[in-house]
Amino acid sequence: MDDELPDCSPPTDSITRRTALKAAVGSVPVVLAGCLGGNSEPKPEPIDLSGGKEDDQGGMVIGNHAGPNGQIFYRNESPDGHDNPAWFHTLSMGMFPYYFEHERMGWEATAIYVTDYSNVEFTLSSDGGRQFISTHTTADTFGDATELTYVVGSSVYGGMGPDLLPFSDTADADSFVDEHGGSTVEFSDVTSEWLNGYLRS
Repeated sequence: MDDELPDCSPPTDSITRRTALKAAVGSVPVVLAGCLGGNSEPKPEPIDLSGGKEDDQGGMVIGNHAGPNGQIFYRNESPDGHDNPAWFHTLSMGMFPYYFEHERMGWEATAIYVTDYSNVEFTLSSDGGRQFISTHTTADTFGDATELTYVVGSSVYGGMGPDLLPFSDTADADSFVDEHGGSTVEFSDVTSEWLNGYLRS
């Protein structure tokens, strides 16, 4: 698949965009089919992904490219070369493929976090006639991946092309779709088969 990836150099010509940060969060949590953190162990908190960390699914430096980031904590397993969590600079081509692969290997995820665009002042940048959404790496920019709504198929890209853009407030996701096209899905909708079809579309 790497042969088909678009140029992932950092976008230029940043255009500041106002995001509605809601005082009252109206999103409805979505329960993941499965058992993330399904015992009495305390759920690990997200970490800061800055500082030159390299994506566990491809080696790109997190923070150097546009788009959402992700991190996955595992029970009794850890990624090659470092302790939990596994970390990613893209969801569609990094975090979700890694998650599905390791799920097939029997790894149990205890927490999954992704950039929450309802919780940041994101910007849109233009490069080569395309729009890209900003990246955010500090711990407080992440939300529980299983509870967020994802915009897919919009005219706004992540650093490696089409991505899933997460929002904790469903109204924010709907407003993004109204402005930039696409549709919304929930975490439980994203299967390996669905993702393969999305990336081919």
